[in-house]
Amino acid sequence: MSKRYANFAFIYAIAAMAFGVFYREFTKFNGFTGDTRLSVIHTHYFLLGMVFFLILMLIEKNFAFSAEKNVGKFILTYNVGLNITAIGFLIRGLTQVLADNPEKALDASIAGISGTGHIVMGVSLGVLLFKIRRVAANNK
Repeated sequence: MSKRYANFAFIYAIAAMAFGVFYREFTKFNGFTGDTRLSVIHTHYFLLGMVFFLILMLIEKNFAFSAEKNVGKFILTYNVGLNITAIGFLIRGLTQVLADNPEKALDASIAGISGTGHIVMGVSLGVLLFKIRRVAANNK
């Protein structure tokens, strides 16, 4: 599993860099100088993607928690939640740059996408931490 975590970290590092460049170039091309959610995709992918999986890899080396029941499902759920969140930020950022005032229904829908991603990611993170804590307590 450590190799899988390292692969996830690598993929998220590449995605973070790509979205950082996209944010900079897209806003420059469109002459946009205000705040936009496009700027946070970069940091979310670095911290909640790359750094999270690097730390998970180190924890796996020490505790071998991946043998716990359903850990793979919660890792998948975490990935899904993180990417739903990023998609929400991407849609929000694109509308901020390209549309002056999106309709209220669109605005609420975009907020719902990001919120759903955060909830999915948060629940899966909580379950993973619980499983890691249980394994760590048994390894005393």
